[in-house]
Amino acid sequence: MNTTNQNMATDRSTDQPAGENEAQTPILEIDNLNISFFVRAGEIPAVMDFSCKVMPGETMGLVGESGCGKSTVALGIMRDMGNRGKIVGGNIKFRGRDMGEMSEAELRSLRGSKISMIYQEPMASLNPAMKVGKQLMEVPMIHEGTSKDDAYKRSLALLDAVKLPDPARVMSAYPHQISGGQQQRIVIAMALLSKPDLLLLDEPTTALDVTVEAGIVQLIKELAKETGTSMLFISHNLGLILETCDRITVMYSGEAVETGKVHDVFDRMRHPYTQGLFNSIPLPGADKNTRPLVAIPGQLPLPMDRPVGCNFGPRCPHYEESICNAGAIRMQAVDGESAHMSRCLRINDIDWNAEPERPIVTAPAEPGEVVLDVQNLKKYYSVAANQMFGGGDKRTVKANESITLQARESETVAIVGESGCGKSTLAKVLLGLETATDGKVTLGSVDIGNTDVTDRTTETVASVQMVFQNPFDTLNPSHSVGSQIIRTLEKFDIGDSLEDRKERMLKLLDLVKLPRAFANRMPRQLSGGQKQRIGVARAFAGQPRVVVADEPVSALDVSVQAAVTELLMEIQREAKTTMLFISHDLSVVRYIADRVVVMYLGHIVEQGTTDDIFAPPYHPYTEALLSAIPIADTSVTKKHIVLEGDIPSAMNPPTGCPFQTRCGYKSEVDGNLCEKELPADRQLSNGHVIKCHLSEARLDAMEPVISFEK
Repeated sequence: MNTTNQNMATDRSTDQPAGENEAQTPILEIDNLNISFFVRAGEIPAVMDFSCKVMPGETMGLVGESGCGKSTVALGIMRDMGNRGKIVGGNIKFRGRDMGEMSEAELRSLRGSKISMIYQEPMASLNPAMKVGKQLMEVPMIHEGTSKDDAYKRSLALLDAVKLPDPARVMSAYPHQISGGQQQRIVIAMALLSKPDLLLLDEPTTALDVTVEAGIVQLIKELAKETGTSMLFISHNLGLILETCDRITVMYSGEAVETGKVHDVFDRMRHPYTQGLFNSIPLPGADKNTRPLVAIPGQLPLPMDRPVGCNFGPRCPHYEESICNAGAIRMQAVDGESAHMSRCLRINDIDWNAEPERPIVTAPAEPGEVVLDVQNLKKYYSVAANQMFGGGDKRTVKANESITLQARESETVAIVGESGCGKSTLAKVLLGLETATDGKVTLGSVDIGNTDVTDRTTETVASVQMVFQNPFDTLNPSHSVGSQIIRTLEKFDIGDSLEDRKERMLKLLDLVKLPRAFANRMPRQLSGGQKQRIGVARAFAGQPRVVVADEPVSALDVSVQAAVTELLMEIQREAKTTMLFISHDLSVVRYIADRVVVMYLGHIVEQGTTDDIFAPPYHPYTEALLSAIPIADTSVTKKHIVLEGDIPSAMNPPTGCPFQTRCGYKSEVDGNLCEKELPADRQLSNGHVIKCHLSEARLDAMEPVISFEK
């Protein structure tokens, strides 16, 4: 069996980290830390009055929006703040010693040895010009003076410990020759080679697929337990924090606003910002029509514009000027809970169990006629081993293989799967950036599958638009926001004059709930969420029939995700637009989608209504995807499935079932059927189709991946 399959609750309340023994010396103790950056405009306070403690064997989670100071705290611990960053108050102690009193030589000996850090992007830590083995071997050779042979043996053993296939081959490979998930495992091995006392993890899984993320998280937990390493885990993903951490500290605008044991904070949160974060994420039970998400209003204040009292005050529904803005606010103890603290003066005045006001949808969108019809679509690429110079044998990459799906008016169809499964290739064919190798794609009554975007009519181009993943790369930095929307209207021949287009542009800003004054702003003057709203405005400028949203909220903060998600839903309901929502985040998919299409290695392995996909029976791959969702709910119990190995290359796909190389159920199918024969599409119920050789009896016996304790 190629999968590790076991039942595991996310409840960690029975765990007793070594940190529970108060007699022990903390590995890390931060007391009233203040960090500022000094620029031409003056001093910018980035972290203020921040305190936290990490005990031996304990994992502390650090969460908050971008710009709240999480990474600055980690860089302060490493003393890696550049020339402009400086600790202006408080202290950081490592194993009882004040790091501010250490010499540069002592700090250098700690970095990479006793204190290691894993960054978000693995290639930021790897030298592309050096083989992996040499980079790993440097760690024990430099920090411990070990011999070359011993360093090689230790590196090889640790690559095996982080579950990399063929460690000897990986040692002799360059970083670009291995996948992103494997690169991150190498960085983890590098960080653990010196057996550090403290491991800092700064969003270590954000850039990875959800199934790879599940494997990395499991690996980190196992290795930390074996080695006794303490960890500071920085993440915006509350589900990951629940699965990995013993304690949590929530940060907002440079300050810690709540801290305590994970279950205390998750079940009995006592700061309005923490509560706002939870209201912004699509937990089980959220419904886009009857129980929509509630975004935190406003934005994170700039360091120069922080209020006198509570930094969260301008965005807080419980704000009272005379109390909350009278002066600086310190952390307050929460009654009856040891070590649970909150930076809120109104803890005892707020009804923490009250439901927030939610905008109930009175007229949910009802799917209409089929707008987009994809039948047996195939997209192959012909590539050569040395295509740049015209040499080498030609190979065929089967990016899409017999894709069949339909999308109706006002319907949201989610397309999910790992990187390399063919989601983006399908989107390119729909947009005319690629043409189909075979099959048919019909938009209304127009065949668009074999028509390049340059050959499409203006009306057809306007009818299929896209919201891209990264809002930072989709706007021209040299032109104002308004002019870029007007240019889109000009391209689509919308409006009779410049004045008419200006008025339409202003109405589009109204549509995405941005002030009209933003028309004159440059992209650099906008936040990430505001830029994505401009991306939405441009996509809807041509009154499209189909909008392809490619990971439109994955690059945004949790609270901004909620606002943009609700915006997309609201505009879709009004315009009756069909939406293809490409994502790897099944929590968002469960909330936003009417139907779900699961892709693997160019094939659709399962599709059906959202209820069909999230309830057994599942395709084994869908089951693994569902298991990999980190859920920020202590009442949830999950079956834990970690897929072994990487997704095969589309240039050399396996025979038979595309998933058979990683499937844990293959042994339950008679003979070698999974390896020999591609499964046919099977109708499990009306519209629920699965591509799998498992018997109906076995599928019917499948248990839910996600269940609830209360």
